[in-house]
Amino acid sequence: MKAVVLAAGEGSRMRPLTYTRPKVVLPIANKPILEHLLTEVTQAGIREFILVVGYRDEQVRRYFGDGARWGVKIDYCLQRRQLGTADALRMVESQLKGNFLVINGDIVAGWQDIGRLASRSDNTISITPVDDARGMGVVETDGDRVVRIYEKMAQPPSRTANAGLYLLTTDIFDAVSRTERSPRGEYEITDSLQLMIDMDYNIGYQPISHWLDLSYPWDLLSANESLLAGLKPENLGKVEENVIIKGTVVIGENTVVRSGSYLVGPVVIGAGCDIGPNCYIRPATAIGDGCRIGAAVEIKNSIIMKNCKVPHHNYIGDSVIGEDCNLGSGTKIANLRLDKKDIIVAGIASQRRKLGAILGDGVETGINASINVGTIIGNNAFIGPGAVASGVIAPNSRIF
Repeated sequence: MKAVVLAAGEGSRMRPLTYTRPKVVLPIANKPILEHLLTEVTQAGIREFILVVGYRDEQVRRYFGDGARWGVKIDYCLQRRQLGTADALRMVESQLKGNFLVINGDIVAGWQDIGRLASRSDNTISITPVDDARGMGVVETDGDRVVRIYEKMAQPPSRTANAGLYLLTTDIFDAVSRTERSPRGEYEITDSLQLMIDMDYNIGYQPISHWLDLSYPWDLLSANESLLAGLKPENLGKVEENVIIKGTVVIGENTVVRSGSYLVGPVVIGAGCDIGPNCYIRPATAIGDGCRIGAAVEIKNSIIMKNCKVPHHNYIGDSVIGEDCNLGSGTKIANLRLDKKDIIVAGIASQRRKLGAILGDGVETGINASINVGTIIGNNAFIGPGAVASGVIAPNSRIF
C-alpha cells in the first residue's frame, strides 16, 4: 500500500513562519511536522510514499530525499499551482493501484489509528470530536456511513471533524474527474467524496484517538508539548559541573551546557548549541541547532528555531521564535494578560490563556525591548532599544 501525503501548500495561516518555508517542515520537538507523520505511517507498516509538493518544494526534497534514512521509498509529484487536494490526487492517479492512504501533510496521527485505517476495504474518512469546529471540515454520519461532508463553515452543523486522513479506493478517480471548483477556488477531495455519497457509494468513517491539528502558529506549542512528552533522555554533548538536570532532557552533538544552568524536562536541545551559564530552561521547550542561550535567560514552553541568539537577561514564554533571530540584552516577551483572559491574536481567539509572541526569521531586538502578549512580528523586523512591540508588525519594519 502507498501513502499519498499532501504537502504542497504554504499554510498561510502560519505566517510569518511560512514566508520562508512550507508548513510541513515547521519544527515540532526539533523535527519537521512531516517527519513526525512519516514516522507514524512507517510504524503502521507503510513503506512507499508519494509526496505531493509545491510551495518551496526544494526544502522538502532536500530534507527527505529518497526516504532511505527512514527505511522507506519516497517519490515526489510537483503540484505547480496549488489548486486543491482533489487536483493533487488527480496528478498521482497513474502511480496508484488498489487501495491507498491519503494524508494531509500538516497533521500528526498515531500509528495504531493509521494501521487500523489501512486494513479497511472501503473508502473511509478518519474523524475526531473537537470542541470548536469553526473553520474546519466536519462530517455528519448515520449508522456506519458518512452522509454529508461540510468544508470550513463559520457555523458548522457538527463537531465531528474530518481529520484529513483517508483510506481510498481507485473509485475515487471517477469522482475526482467530475469535481468542480469549490467556493475557495480549489478542487477538493471532500467534494469528490460527497459526489460518491450522492451516487450511493458507501463512505465509511473511523474515529481516531491521537490527532494533532496545526492551523495557527500557537498550535505548534500544544503539539510540541505533546510530542516532547514521549522523549527519552540523551546526552550527546558536554555538560559542565554544577548543572542541574531534572526530568527528560535531550542534548545534541557538540552542544555545551555551562555551569549553573538549570534544565527541567521535557526539553530538547539541538546540535552545536551554547547553553548558559546560569540560565533556566523550563518544560516543553525545544531549542534548534546552533543556538546561543546565555546568562540569566529564562525560556518556558517555547520553540526556538535554528541559529538564534538569546544571550543575556531575556525572558521567553509560550512563544515561537523563527530562525536567525537575535534578542538584545533585557528583551522580555510577555505571555499573560493582566486580566488573565484568553489571548486574541490578530482578531483570532487563540483559546490560550498564556501565549507570548510569534517571531518570523531574522527578527532583531535592541536592549530592554518589550514584546506584548499575542504579538506577531514579521521576518527581518527590528524592535529598537526600549521599544514596546504589540499587535501585528509587518516584515522589515523598524519599531523605535
